[in-house]
Amino acid sequence: MRNRTHSTGECSSSTSLSSHQDTEDDRMIAIVLSEEYAKLDGAIGRRLSNLAPIPHIPRINSFIPNFSDASLDHQRLLQRLNVYGLYEMKVSGDGNCQFRALSDQMYRSPEHHKHVRKEVVKQLKDNQSLYEGYVPMKYKRYYKKMAKHGEWGDHITLQAAADKFAAKICLLTSFRDTCFIEIIPQYQAPKHEFWLSFWSEVHYNSLYEIQDAPAQQKPKKKHWLF
Repeated sequence: MRNRTHSTGECSSSTSLSSHQDTEDDRMIAIVLSEEYAKLDGAIGRRLSNLAPIPHIPRINSFIPNFSDASLDHQRLLQRLNVYGLYEMKVSGDGNCQFRALSDQMYRSPEHHKHVRKEVVKQLKDNQSLYEGYVPMKYKRYYKKMAKHGEWGDHITLQAAADKFAAKICLLTSFRDTCFIEIIPQYQAPKHEFWLSFWSEVHYNSLYEIQDAPAQQKPKKKHWLF
């Protein structure tokens, strides 16, 4: 199974500069923008259009940060949300947050997460050849595990969701060196675009522009750390 590299097109020059220099310039621009760019305007896609997304490789959750690291990551994420004028629609940290956040993007409500999980698991089950190379366990055990309520979604389920719903899934992350990740459907053009925040490898929320933000209801449960 081959790994797929996803990108939105980095800001490269068409002048006489070498392609190597263009690549280095793009990388530096992305790093600066991810931490300091504060003058973007318009829709979410335009706000982040100059950021170069890193390649996405589906994988399971293998690392859970400690409280201190996660707290620092959260502060970094809050700063980025402020920089880009984005609003987090917070969802419950009950193990279903990835599916709740996807549900909110699809239906403007996180409460259809069971349906979203069911559809993602069906995608995994029906298309084993697309995903089994990323799963370090028996594949049947993996998708049965993912079918359980409260089981944390991972980067493999994100890819399956992108494929199932023909959606480009965009993650604004809390990671120091990785501001922006894109997951693109593998064998079809995306028909939808979902925006999520991604905190410390384990928690997802739904993103909106501030002026388009829905009324926030307090999640039933706080984040997994608290």
